[in-house]
Amino acid sequence: MTSTLATGKKRADFADALAVYFKRPVLIVMLLGFSSGLPLALSGTTLAVWMTERGVDLKTIGLFALVGLPYTIKFLWAPLVDALDIPFLSRRLGRRRGWLVFSQLLLIATIAFLGFCDPAASPWLVALGAVMVAAASATQDIVIDAYRVESLDTSEQAAGMAGYVAAYRIGMLVSGAGVIALVALLEYRGIGAGSVWAIGYAAAAALMVVGLAATALAREPPAPIRSQEMARAPLRRVAVTAFGAFQEFLTRDAAIAILLFVVLYKFCDAFAGVLTAPFVLDIGFDKATYAAVVKGVGLAAALIGGFAGGLIARALPLVTSLWIGGILQLLSNLTFSWLALIGPSVPALTLTIIIENFTGAIGTVIFVAYLSALCGNRAHTATQFALLTALAAVGRTTLASGGGFVAEASGWAIFFAITAASAIPSLLLLAWLQKRGHFKRLGASSA
Repeated sequence: MTSTLATGKKRADFADALAVYFKRPVLIVMLLGFSSGLPLALSGTTLAVWMTERGVDLKTIGLFALVGLPYTIKFLWAPLVDALDIPFLSRRLGRRRGWLVFSQLLLIATIAFLGFCDPAASPWLVALGAVMVAAASATQDIVIDAYRVESLDTSEQAAGMAGYVAAYRIGMLVSGAGVIALVALLEYRGIGAGSVWAIGYAAAAALMVVGLAATALAREPPAPIRSQEMARAPLRRVAVTAFGAFQEFLTRDAAIAILLFVVLYKFCDAFAGVLTAPFVLDIGFDKATYAAVVKGVGLAAALIGGFAGGLIARALPLVTSLWIGGILQLLSNLTFSWLALIGPSVPALTLTIIIENFTGAIGTVIFVAYLSALCGNRAHTATQFALLTALAAVGRTTLASGGGFVAEASGWAIFFAITAASAIPSLLLLAWLQKRGHFKRLGASSA
């Protein structure tokens, strides 16, 4: 009888964990994830393919990586999103939804503008268009992150992030492979080369209607109460918001350790990830195999891992979930060492990529649920979350940039063992923060 009751409880808990994905706020966040992922490739890989086709030299194409800078420095204007309202839109829709519609309309306009430029004839105009798309996209990301943190209950945060990540990847796929496939189809149908890319970008711009529809269906989260003096002084409000966001965070107990943990938690994943493609090709696989396994099977594993991360974070305490994500990320890097020793075996590559993408997605969803829990003050949500994600990106960019030197000096098998060991500092910090009571206070503040 006891066994039957336990089994029934497990089934009820599992059903409850699945049911959260069908709640209205979580579904809204999922649609916004598609809207967030859609613009990224349009100023990145898709644009690079277009420029290559038009005969732009490799040096210029390489320099165009700089147009993604707004994604890195978005925290600089995040206080504007927290402090200011959009005329007319915020009055009719609310503060967050007003900013969402503004950024989405801006994206439609800038994506269409970029599509009508010519990379060969007007590279500087294309650069301007790409920067405008990236800036509008980064602004939308700021607002979506704040909206997600403020509109979802604590028990819904991980599920919301899992749905968001899955839809984000689908949006990237549509604006990357989808737009390129559409352009190829139009060319096959006989439409002139001068028009096909404009049509492809116009189609991508039209798909921003998904984000607009999500915003229309969304409910505005409660806004912080402003004094009459602050309401009349927008510039002062921006300054106070920016200062308050940093002051509120930095005066917390163990603030520096928390920030260091944010930088290091995903570092081992990023350290190995930046050299995944060179590693796969260097040990004997061809580009077709890389594309099929790493991009195809890897995407499916990442989507499933994202939802698994949401289930874990909902069923278990946040600190336990972080331990699971951190240890899985460490162990997954060792599978690359195993692959380096085996050599070019497609089944081994497939298993390695499935494990890496699955565990990496679990870690990402749990980690973002933690970042969301850190941003409990509604007056500073956008600013603090943008700052935290910028710090998290330090591991992926600056700290991981020396990976090539380490790999050359050590060889692939030892290199990936080193990347696994690089997870240990974050786990030591996690243990220290747990012992200090950080997660108990975090749970109490979000309750």
